[in-house]
Amino acid sequence: MGQENCTKVAQFILLGLSDIPELKVFLFLLFVLIYGVTVLGNVGMIMVIQVSSQLHTPMYFFLSHLSFVDLCYSTIIVPKMLDNIVNEDKAISFVGCTVQFYLFCTCVVTEVILLAVMAYDRFVAICNPLLYMVIMSQKLCFQLAFGCYLCGTVCSLIHLCLALEISSYKSNVINHFFCDLPPLLSLACSDISVNELLLYILANVNEISTIVVIFTSYLFILITILRMRSAEGRRKAFSTCASHLTAIVVFHGTILSIYCRPSSGNNMNTDKVATVFYTVVIPMLNPLIYSLRNKDVKEALRKIVSSKIIS
Repeated sequence: MGQENCTKVAQFILLGLSDIPELKVFLFLLFVLIYGVTVLGNVGMIMVIQVSSQLHTPMYFFLSHLSFVDLCYSTIIVPKMLDNIVNEDKAISFVGCTVQFYLFCTCVVTEVILLAVMAYDRFVAICNPLLYMVIMSQKLCFQLAFGCYLCGTVCSLIHLCLALEISSYKSNVINHFFCDLPPLLSLACSDISVNELLLYILANVNEISTIVVIFTSYLFILITILRMRSAEGRRKAFSTCASHLTAIVVFHGTILSIYCRPSSGNNMNTDKVATVFYTVVIPMLNPLIYSLRNKDVKEALRKIVSSKIIS
């Protein structure tokens, strides 16, 4: 592409998921429903954990932060996506695009690390139950949560600062439904080798390090569970970990498929489908996974509903 075709842009055009008019109503209603369930589920999870004293433990402290992060990055993406589905004007300002990317990236990196922290929490709870509340003190929990948000903020700032160095673009049309980094870099005129290298390195470092923590934690958890003499104890231990493992597999699987491969292997249409899954579907599924598979949450919710009915 010649340099004469490169210009500075004041706004971008988001093509969205589909340009088929017949799908507009279906997609709009589908994502309104999904977003409604996401907001209700995650806000409900946070409120149940805050109100129920029996859930004031490290596990649910981190779960409330997971719900908060899920709610945040779904809200960063979905309302604008819904607006683009029903309106012909699909523009987003340059500033709006960079802010959306920065906030989204912060939330995703935060969740990647938070899931590893939750795996460590389960390791301590099952492998060292007598020392659980001593090791996972309130101070340590706050430090771990703060560390998750700090890592997310720093990684996003690195990508944002490098992206702002791009002076011109071949086009202002982004083949995506939000301002993600790979489709944005594909439009750049200037050399983006450093951007792509750092995206590849940071994504893989975050993924590999957190997956190692998760794998190691659950390896020790599995060994501990198999040594339990009580069948009820084994069942309860497996039950508390099953929901976390489900969330980890679906989330990390999509992240790995999009960001942890060389940019030359990117297929934008495939990436859009995978991105819908972890930006829209997973934030809806997480509170359902944790509540439907969690006896403590169901019991706390039952008590809250019963107390409201009685009063």
